[in-house]
Amino acid sequence: MATPTLLPTTLVGSYPQPDWLIDRAKLSKQVPRVRMADLWLVPAADLEAKQDEATLLAIGEQERAGLDIISDGEQRRESYSNRFATALEGVDTVNHGTTINRSGKPIPVPRITAKVRRAHPVELHDIQFLRANTKKPVKMTVPGPFTMTMQAQNEFYPSQEALAMDFAAAVNAEIKDLFAAGADVIQIDEPWMQQHPDKARAFGVKALNAALEGVTGTVAVHLCFGYAAVVHEKPEGYSFLAELENSKAQQVSIEAAQPDLDLRVLEKLPSKTIILGVIDLSDKSVETPDVVAARIRKALPHVAAERLVIAPDCGMKYLPRDVAYGKMQAMVAGTQIVRRELQG
Repeated sequence: MATPTLLPTTLVGSYPQPDWLIDRAKLSKQVPRVRMADLWLVPAADLEAKQDEATLLAIGEQERAGLDIISDGEQRRESYSNRFATALEGVDTVNHGTTINRSGKPIPVPRITAKVRRAHPVELHDIQFLRANTKKPVKMTVPGPFTMTMQAQNEFYPSQEALAMDFAAAVNAEIKDLFAAGADVIQIDEPWMQQHPDKARAFGVKALNAALEGVTGTVAVHLCFGYAAVVHEKPEGYSFLAELENSKAQQVSIEAAQPDLDLRVLEKLPSKTIILGVIDLSDKSVETPDVVAARIRKALPHVAAERLVIAPDCGMKYLPRDVAYGKMQAMVAGTQIVRRELQG
């Protein structure tokens, strides 16, 4: 499916879920790693139908705002990672373990008690429903093997690297099924590479490349500093980013607006398309199109416009819905300003 040749717009993945679907007040206090069925506000028997309904709303709002590549808004997920990770064999989600999160606090996580294996597709209905309900190109997101490894308590494998490679095999099978079902872009979320750069250098790219073995579609990998609603103080630069030049992913999604990232770092990714974060999710005021345009222009000395995709910094799920929609509209309008400038 065709997208504009210049500066296509998209979400990083998530969009705010409706207040009638999920307990947003409770959700705002955490990013779940284990399953949290009590977050859902509708009976289990009705949940899939209501998630379908919410997905239609998310698709419709993205289309009305003018986005070029549409996601399902991750309306069926409690977090970007836990739905997939907890659907795999070998993962005990009832008797959870503990790890230290990106804010330095202990959090409940899945325990790995046996060999990790994907017994069945996890997001197949998600992509089929999304594909059936928009004519635009579509993107699905999956958690990355390194991040899932860091979000688990390993009680089975001899090393974290060994665990990551089996997570990679599961992700690889999922990605191939998602492309076969009509996905145009798959995004692998690997935010914990930024948190654990030494381990990411040791085996993170190796696991990412294993997850992409034999994959022929367009794949992005997303790195960020954490949701703005949860991580308030962010560094000014990435501890792990240039290393992704050696990955098989064709696109790299980065957070640039809130941290006011020095975009010279993009010169270290010369073969990659950059999904540039231009929407600050820590600020509930809606950017003007001119502000968005200025953020896009900052990248142009360092990466050709033909290698840019425009997006928010990260997932929008923690924003008020009206704010998220306004920011999407501003993102599209700001992108159109720069498109006109570049096209003369």
